[in-house]
Amino acid sequence: MTETLYLSRLGERVRAWRAEHGMTRKALAEASGVSERYLAQLEAGEGNISVLLLRRVARAMNVPVESLVREEEAPEEKPIALLGLRGAGKSTLGEKLAQALGVSFVELDREVEKEAGAALAEVFALYGQDAFRRFERRALERVLSSHERAVIATGGSIVTDAGSYKLLRERCTCIWLKATPEEHMARVIAQGDMRPFKGSSAALDEIRQLLTDRDRLYRRADLTIDTSGKTARQSLAELKQALT
Repeated sequence: MTETLYLSRLGERVRAWRAEHGMTRKALAEASGVSERYLAQLEAGEGNISVLLLRRVARAMNVPVESLVREEEAPEEKPIALLGLRGAGKSTLGEKLAQALGVSFVELDREVEKEAGAALAEVFALYGQDAFRRFERRALERVLSSHERAVIATGGSIVTDAGSYKLLRERCTCIWLKATPEEHMARVIAQGDMRPFKGSSAALDEIRQLLTDRDRLYRRADLTIDTSGKTARQSLAELKQALT
């Protein structure tokens, strides 16, 4: 790779990050302590930024400096969708993975709430499951159209909607975060939120049944990572290795 092309790609990564995060060049300059003029030259692929200044920029962007200076692009530049029941680690691992990759982290359930203008529980209570699926599809389409790269934590039941799951598999690298029913149950209890099992005296049996019913759907994901009996750090390391 020529020096000119290398600097051009470095600039593209910074510019793309700003566009994805809605940050102006001025705001990034203030956050990093690097002049706006210097950032403009960096993004244009002109001049040679020092390692120390680039380190400041990377810290302000909250991404590893290695993600900016790598010579080759990742094999597949597309969003990563994490699948699985509640308690699989989608939010915890998703946020850490996004930070490591220098991309946005998206909780699809939160985007559904924005789409519907109501909390998730209210969406079901007011509109029903069919309407929820329509909100979910619109939210997913919006997220995919606005994020070329991102880590998306999906709702546990999205695999049961044929259209949304097809869209995910076509546009994303889908990863099933798998765990045993007992592990799911323990994590849900630790979170202090039994949704969607609240009020059930047989929540563990419900989880077992859900995993059985959805097993063939989850297995259609591109990758499977078993998080059972592992710390978040161990699962994250395995996840990153599977993506290389």
